Amino acid sequence: MTLEKIRIDKWLWAARFYKTRSLATDEVNKGRVHLNGHDAKPSREVKVGDLIALRGRDLSKSVMVLGLSGVRGPAPTAQTLYVETPESIQTRLAATEQRRIAPEPANTITHGRPSKRDRRALEENQNHASHTWNDRWSASIDE
Repeated sequence: MTLEKIRIDKWLWAARFYKTRSLATDEVNKGRVHLNGHDAKPSREVKVGDLIALRGRDLSKSVMVLGLSGVRGPAPTAQTLYVETPESIQTRLAATEQRRIAPEPANTITHGRPSKRDRRALEENQNHASHTWNDRWSASIDE
């Protein structure tokens, strides 16, 4: 028996875009999955030839459905269910190159917020400076 249609959340799970079917359902409900250019609901049915656009934090793909499966199989089998569109590949490679050339500044922060000890050391250094900000740029008339 060959499938003619299957729910989009089940297909996304079977094609290994999401680890669980409930994660796929959540992403569809959040509006991050579009079917043929329209918002989809988890119960929306997918058929061969449909175009699915996925958007996530690091994932942005458009895929054409080549096959349907209601079971989650091995990754090589799952990859035969779809093909990524050439425009999607080009956009993804351009985004990867952009991240390589100019990485996100927030990703270069290694230590995060200063600890209480670090904050006190910074304040100590600022207090020992010969001039503080208020001393140098006072708006008072007396000086």
